[in-house]
Amino acid sequence: MNIKHRKGAFALTALAVTGALALTGCSSTDDSDGGASSSGGASELTVWHYFSADNQVKLMDDYAEKFEATHEGVDVKNVFVPYDQLNSKLIAAAGAKNGPDVVVFNGADASTLALAGALAPLDEQWGSFADADQFPDSVIHTVDDSIYAVQGYVNLLGLWYNADILAEIGVEPPTTIDELETAMAAAKDAGKGGITLSGLPQSQGEWQAYPWLTSQGFDYSDPQAADLEAGFAMVRGWVDNGWLSQESVTWDQTVPFQQFTGGNYAFAANGNWQMGTAAADAGFEYGVVPLPVGDSGKVYLGGEGEGIGAHAKNPELAWEYLQETYLDSEGQLLAVSNVGSLPARADASADEAVTGNPLLKPFADSLASSGANYPDNVVPAPSVADLQITVGQAWSAAIGGQQAPAKAAESVMTALPSLLKK
Repeated sequence: MNIKHRKGAFALTALAVTGALALTGCSSTDDSDGGASSSGGASELTVWHYFSADNQVKLMDDYAEKFEATHEGVDVKNVFVPYDQLNSKLIAAAGAKNGPDVVVFNGADASTLALAGALAPLDEQWGSFADADQFPDSVIHTVDDSIYAVQGYVNLLGLWYNADILAEIGVEPPTTIDELETAMAAAKDAGKGGITLSGLPQSQGEWQAYPWLTSQGFDYSDPQAADLEAGFAMVRGWVDNGWLSQESVTWDQTVPFQQFTGGNYAFAANGNWQMGTAAADAGFEYGVVPLPVGDSGKVYLGGEGEGIGAHAKNPELAWEYLQETYLDSEGQLLAVSNVGSLPARADASADEAVTGNPLLKPFADSLASSGANYPDNVVPAPSVADLQITVGQAWSAAIGGQQAPAKAAESVMTALPSLLKK
């Protein structure tokens, strides 16, 4: 779908998610110890997160303000912990019987954190939550039949495009990989970049790799080396052709979109959560289409999970915070307006603020046609983190040229039998 907007020309909204997902503070305070010294009294509530983009930080600020407005004397302390350090710091803090009251984390890591003892079970709280029936089962994270986290929203990847560049080179937004590659070649000939994405050697890399690998037929339920090699070879070819920067192996999902909004790239494989950033920073006409991954391609449905730290100083206050922010209808609409995330609650998804933005339709179309549980349902919970690292490292090595696509595929295929064993 060809939808174009200029900077600041739209209001952020989202759409209904009924069965999505099976996944990326107050001034984003950065404690040198990652915030390991948690709240010391009932008046302070610590919330750990990994957000650095302005619109995501603003959402954390808005949640703090919303909660403090109805809880006199409570100080919500949002603590920024870098994405690649959050899990290790949470697990270390739990080992010391310390840590945050609330944690906002990559939803796919729920099993890793729960099995490591970093999250408190939420069965009792969820069982008495009056609005529990507003949420689909797919956003409730369980491990060994206990609930450890819930998602207030869902995010997924789409293909953002610079409409000014596409007009200059005379192509339409692509609907197939062949069309995408033709457009990237034309963009390069015009002196522009082709595409931005994350090639990090960890879970963010696996998240970005999954649509492109599955577009070549790869499937965790029946993994084949040839399909995996084809996926790695395709994207490494983008580097060889000068369409994708090899520096992407150092980019998280924030940096590629900053590169895109700078105006020199034709495309960005990035998510609906970047709508606020696009509105604020893109000085050109832009739009989104579903990732052109073909009939076999799948796109992870992700987002952040929200839970209570295993050693929260104020667990009751933490649950009140979650109910009144991430799990609240009004709170989910704040995520829509700030970030463009797709609400998990049925009532929030039906709000006029959610249904009126056509820019989100490509994400809805992708969700309906290609959406896949994150992590993949066939991956056993104890293996999720190791599988993400294994595939993420191979993805990064193939993009960066440290391994040939065949060697990168071999490294994954060697590890998969034990990782996928129930």
